[in-house]
Amino acid sequence: MADALPTPSAERTVLSLSGSDREKFLQGLVTNDIRKLAEGPIHAALLTPQGKYLADFFLVPDGERILMDVARSLADDLLKRLMLYRLRADVAIEPTDLVVARGLGPAPEGAFADPRAKALGWRMIGPTDTLPPPETVNWDALRVEHMIPESGIELQPNESYILEWGFERMGSVDFRKGCYVGQEVTARMKHKTELRKGMARVEIDGTAMPGTEITAEGRPVGRLFTVSGNRALAHLRYDRAGGEMRAGEAVIRWDGTRGI
Repeated sequence: MADALPTPSAERTVLSLSGSDREKFLQGLVTNDIRKLAEGPIHAALLTPQGKYLADFFLVPDGERILMDVARSLADDLLKRLMLYRLRADVAIEPTDLVVARGLGPAPEGAFADPRAKALGWRMIGPTDTLPPPETVNWDALRVEHMIPESGIELQPNESYILEWGFERMGSVDFRKGCYVGQEVTARMKHKTELRKGMARVEIDGTAMPGTEITAEGRPVGRLFTVSGNRALAHLRYDRAGGEMRAGEAVIRWDGTRGI
């Protein structure tokens, strides 16, 4: 089934951060290096102090402000969290009426390449009447093909760890920028441990709902997420995965490709 945006604003909310401290404020909070905004938009996340995912978003420089393109379902909680961190910083954080469009065809003027993967095409932020009409694109198929997790599906607030979901591969976390919320746990996962579980692309024979537990010989191995045709994204414990697995009545097979 094609996962096309019915209108440009259906899935996303755009927040505005302005004020003289906006870059310094974000630099101490998010996983990516805000200095990269001098080269163009970036993708990043906000974590809990324990290193767990809260929200991911695109940060887009826009003159004297930074625009934050975030899933609508996460926007209210993210705004509240940012306001708590603001303290005395000279930064104003506000919702906007701007909307988001995306597509795979020729990029319109003012659009930018999706920083997570070239195959995801372009994104554009603006007033509704300035954006091109949405394209009919099977975004789920593209995400599965290129192993890109989605807010609210693979990425669950207060549960997910970003390194298990490919944020290093996507360029969405920077290990040289210095401190940010959750940095200590994330750095320890990177440098002191070998990830034993994380994202994988699997083949699926049969029908299973996202969230279904994956088992092998009766033992839990992981969980199924986005399904597109006969392939899906899953979170697997790598040392237990292999051979024929099950997600409900569906048969799951993994070729060993990791998405971390």
